[in-house]
Amino acid sequence: MGDVWISQGRIAAVTPPRTALPSHADHFKADGLIVTPGLVDLHVHLREPGYEYKETIETGTAAAAAGGFTTVCCMPNTNPVNDSPAVTQTIHDRVQATGLVRVHPIGAITKGLQGKESADLRGLRGAGCMAVSDDGRPVMEHAVMREAMLEARVLDLPVIDHCEDLSLAGCGCMAEGPLSRLLGVRGIPSEAESKMVERDIALSKATECHLHIAHISTANAVEAVRTAKAAGIRVTAEACPHHFMLTEEAVREQGALAKMNPPLRRNADVQAVRDGLQDGTIDAIATDHAPHAVYEKQWGLSKAPFGIVGLETALGLSLRLVEEGLLPLESMIEKLTSAPARLLGLSCGTLAAGAQADVVLIDPRMEWTVDPERFRSKGRNSPFAGWRLRGAVVRTLVGGVTVFQRTQDE
Repeated sequence: MGDVWISQGRIAAVTPPRTALPSHADHFKADGLIVTPGLVDLHVHLREPGYEYKETIETGTAAAAAGGFTTVCCMPNTNPVNDSPAVTQTIHDRVQATGLVRVHPIGAITKGLQGKESADLRGLRGAGCMAVSDDGRPVMEHAVMREAMLEARVLDLPVIDHCEDLSLAGCGCMAEGPLSRLLGVRGIPSEAESKMVERDIALSKATECHLHIAHISTANAVEAVRTAKAAGIRVTAEACPHHFMLTEEAVREQGALAKMNPPLRRNADVQAVRDGLQDGTIDAIATDHAPHAVYEKQWGLSKAPFGIVGLETALGLSLRLVEEGLLPLESMIEKLTSAPARLLGLSCGTLAAGAQADVVLIDPRMEWTVDPERFRSKGRNSPFAGWRLRGAVVRTLVGGVTVFQRTQDE
């Protein structure tokens, strides 16, 4: 219990509750609510520039605000690819013009995401990129990845890794196994992820580069990260709500709405991800928010693009971990705030005095039904439609300014 004081866009203090407030202070009551730092998402696709029909910075940051996220990091698979300072600046300009929350661009590891030649990592760092990634595509050539990691180490630039061995994954569209064979579609073996995780952990050890494993989803990959951490290697990892809440059975029920990369896995993998969150092997929760046009997801399981939206459901789904006793509330909030901020060296995710006044108020008792038609995002591609969740954002502030407030009919 206490009062959070905001002045000039920053946290002035957190004090014991007072019976009287200064007459000049604007205030609102938060009795019964959880007051947390704004949530931080390491992994979103805002699609702009180039794919504005899927999402824009304006709609994507509106979705973030509605989901309690005050800081998001946007991946470079735009058009043009964010592989140069000029594209990074374009993103900054669009955020300043239309964004509701803070946006940190992530630059590409390789030019054009082609995996052949390192991008201008120094220039990207100078332009404000907080990390580099070829997300959506792996860097298959060992020498190229090693060279990029050596330079990233000098620049103190984390490498966010989409771990997928394409020679194993092929053109699969869901997890390989009895269900993929039953549905008559090509499967992606779990080794496609775990073998690439193992390769890049070895490169991280050799180069001393900070390696961050994106959207980890298999038991073997979680164990590889656990072992690497125990050995003192600079590796961290994130997990997405769909990978700790759903199994491959969702594909049988929802088809392309449950198609994502890495794919939904079997029960044992889901449990391994949950164990990794519980024991600290997995540092953060991220959304991998990936909006697509409605018609694209109607192309069928084999042809539809990978990905689902997640900014507006991540908090409610993560609170399920608390309800189930897997994580204490404080640990769950940490994995959505201070932990991801710390991984990229961001000055957010805290309510400490002097911090940016990025604050979220959550009603832990409010129940709501996931309705994609009401999303702020342009994307409607969610496998959680109709789910009843408990815990809702009622207000989001960025720099002390309200950017989202839940209405009574939501």
